[in-house]
Parts: sequence; structure tokens; C-alpha cells
Amino acid sequence: MNTQETNPSKKDIWLFWGCFAALTATSFGFIVRTQVIGDWGVEFALSETQKGEIFGVGLWPFCISIILFSLVVDKIGYGTSMMIALFLHGLSAIITIMADGYWMLYWGTFILALGNGTVEAAINPVVATIFKKEKTKWLNILHAGWPAGLVLGGILAILMGPEVSWKWKVALVLIPVVVYGVMLYGREFPIQERVQAGVSFKDMLSEAGAVGFFLIFYTILLEINRVAGLTPLVESNFLSLPHVSLTLLLILVSAGYYIYTKSLGRPLFILLLLIMIPLATTELGTDSWITDLMVPFLGNNAGWVVVYTAMIMVILRFYAGPIVHRTSPLGLLAISSAIALVGLIILSTATGFMIFIAATIYGLGKTFFWPTMLGVAGERFPRGGALTLNAITGVGMLAAGVFGTAFLGNIQDKQIDSQLQKQNPAIHAQVMGQQQTSVFGKYNPLDQEKVSDLSSSDQAIIAEVQTASKKGALSTVAVFPGIMLICYLGMIGYFRSRGGYKAIDLSEDNSSTPQKDISTEVDKT
Repeated sequence: MNTQETNPSKKDIWLFWGCFAALTATSFGFIVRTQVIGDWGVEFALSETQKGEIFGVGLWPFCISIILFSLVVDKIGYGTSMMIALFLHGLSAIITIMADGYWMLYWGTFILALGNGTVEAAINPVVATIFKKEKTKWLNILHAGWPAGLVLGGILAILMGPEVSWKWKVALVLIPVVVYGVMLYGREFPIQERVQAGVSFKDMLSEAGAVGFFLIFYTILLEINRVAGLTPLVESNFLSLPHVSLTLLLILVSAGYYIYTKSLGRPLFILLLLIMIPLATTELGTDSWITDLMVPFLGNNAGWVVVYTAMIMVILRFYAGPIVHRTSPLGLLAISSAIALVGLIILSTATGFMIFIAATIYGLGKTFFWPTMLGVAGERFPRGGALTLNAITGVGMLAAGVFGTAFLGNIQDKQIDSQLQKQNPAIHAQVMGQQQTSVFGKYNPLDQEKVSDLSSSDQAIIAEVQTASKKGALSTVAVFPGIMLICYLGMIGYFRSRGGYKAIDLSEDNSSTPQKDISTEVDKT
């Protein structure tokens, strides 16, 4: 291990903690939304799916900014990118605080997500470059900033209590924004590893390839399609003109990408992108909803579930180095998937003290998912520079935003609709609202105003159905870590057949040809 990483300079340490503070700011906005979404639902008469869509728009636009900035960040500079993020974060807080309905909440959250993506477009390659011999370790420590923000922001929001306006809670995000702005303003950032090695921009694009490009932007089209008021792509009218036009346009652009790069993308990298869909739904999709899902069981204390599981993540991510050394990155991901699977299954049926036990297991399982996937991408595809590293995070946020959060909300709306109609058709006829549309098709939500007009006994019946739907959502999402476990075991078997998992070091070969493997972390699983 080189001296720089054993004894990093004071400049590097300050830069690292500035990046850490910036990541903390991104999760402040996330946790505050989970604490105030109930207030928004009441004040603005939001359906469960609309709540999920607001959670989702806090995630998927992240992909737009992280991918776009990954393409230009080496040109415009990391410091400039961070100041753009600072502006977006401030603007988001102002718009959200002034919101008068669904769409202002939606666009305020959209801008927040753009700022968050801009932050990660810079900090991930910066930290991977500073600590290029220990990427997985230091990316895990960096990404302890995410749960740290969940803990700090969550505690502050909870302590403010229900009597304090949600507007003041939204304003909390300005605290870490100011902190990272002060820490990073005027700082000197390193030259990214790919640029140092002389790998060209075209070669960077080749790592992701045309297939990776298509996967990223097709998912963005799904949400643009919904926001524009078009019918869902999942329905039978898929061949309507707007759908065909958008899809053909993307195919043509992807074909141009292939003609330029002569690459469909690295198969392993494409697999990592696909795995991020269930991974992000397991972690961020569930985290977005966990407070609301636990309200029937824990009441006003439900917010502490996210804070508690986030605290587990903060502590363990600081100790990722020794754990990765003993298990390898893929081994750690496989073990984490198995633990998360068990935790979600128990959480979907738990009551009383068992909720605490299940939340502990779930927290342990999700801890290493995100940063370790970044570590694998950084170690195996360093030629992709900021693009391949950030595409992993971008697709994850995109998947959680377009599919994960809305999926959990849609499950609840559809289960409430079907179960209430089956158990009490009379109440069902009174309280169901107008049909609405999401990326998963049409659904019928509860009309909250009609629910509030019911007798207390009828409201209790609806509350019981809602509670069952929340448990059903958690049991459904448990499928995703099961899928991940199968994928990671398959990759472990693949690397064992080729001599073990190895990281690629660009400093060993600065040519434009594929780099040699060096055995920095051998698969011992």
C-alpha cells in the first residue's frame, strides 16, 4: 500500500471530510421528507402513490445530474461542480417551503435530487482517486456520511415534534449545505485517476457502452412519460405514437453511441447496473417508506426506526476495511443480501419488540450494499473514470425513484382497493377516489377527504386494511435481496473459476489497451 494512503496529507483529509459533509447534506433532505410526508399527505390530500412519486422524484433526477456531470466534471472542475450543487440545494429548500400543492413539492424535490447527483458526481471519483489503493474501504467510510445525515437530520426533525410546521423541518437541510460550502470553497481537488493514466474520453465511454447508455436513459423516459401525462408504458397501448417515438429516438441515440465507441459495454458492468435496481429498491425504496409503514405499529415513534438502522450503518461502514479484507467485496455483498432478506421478512410480520430485532437485522443487511458496489465498479472498471463509478449510483437512484418508491406505494393502493372491496363493499364505494395513473398503470386511491367524513368505526376498518397493506409491501420487497444473493453468488463462482476476484490498477499500465489485473483483494468466500 502506498504512503499516500497510509498517511494521507492534511489537505486530502480536509477534502475527504468536506466530501463527507456534502454527502451528509444529501441525506438530510431524504430523511426530512420521510418525516413530513404524512403532513404533506394531509395538507395537500395526496394519495399513497403520489407520496411514493414525491419520494421517487427525490431519487431519479439524481441520475440525470450524476451522469451528465460525470461526462464533464473533469473539464469544468470538481470545485465548480460542488458550488453548483450548493446553489441547487438552496433553491430546492426555498421552493419546497413555499409549496402550495403536489407539483411544487414535486419540483422542489426534483431540484434537490439534481443537487444530490451533482454532489456525488464529484465526491465519488475524488475519494476513489485520493485512496486508489483502498477504494472499497474509503468509499464505505465516505458513504457513512449518508446514514450520518439520516441520523442527525432524523433526530432534529423528530425532536422538533409534530407541533412544529413541516416548513421548519425542510429548512434543516440548509445546515449541512452551509457546512460543506464553507469546507470546500476554494479547495484544490485532485486530477481523476483515469485522466492521470491518460485514458481517453472515448475509452471511458466504451466501458459503459451502448447497452449501459440505453438502460440508464430508457428508465428516465419512463418517468418523463408519466410527468408529461402520457399513458403508462407498461399498458397494452405501448405502441401508441409517443411511446414509439421516444423509444426509437433513444435507440437511434444508443446506436450512435455504439458507432462512436464500438462498444456495447462490459458484461460485468451491465450486470452491476441491473443489480442496482433490486439493491436500490431494497435500501432506498424501503427507507423512503419505512417511517410511514411503521406508523400503525409505533405511532409517533416510527421515525426512530430509520434513525436506528442508519446509526448501525454509520458505525459499521467505518469498519468496512477489515471486513472486506476477510470476505472480499462480492462475499460481503452476498452475506449482506442474505441478512437483508431475513430482516425484511421478519419486519413484515413483526409486532412489539420484534420490530426492533427485525430492524436491527435489516440495518445490518443494507449497510454495505451501496458503497461496496461502488468499490467493485471502481476496482474493476477504473478506465471508466467518473462515468462508470457514478453510473452505478445513478442507476440505483433512478431505479429507486422510478420503480422502488412508487412500487411500494402502488402495492399499498392496490391492496387497499382490493381488500376493502372484498371485506366491506359499502365503505369501498364511499371512499375510493378517481382513477389515477403511475408508471405501473392505473390504480384507484383512497379519497382522504371522504375517509375523514366517515364514522370512527368505519375509519378503524380502513386503518386495519391500510396496516395489512403496509405489511404486504414489506414482504413483497423482500424478493429483491433474494435476487441479489443469487447474482452475487454467481459472480463469486465466476471469479473463482478465473483465479479469484482481482482489482485493476491503471498505474500498472497507462496505455490505451485493457489493463492488467493485480491481486489486491482475492476472493476468499
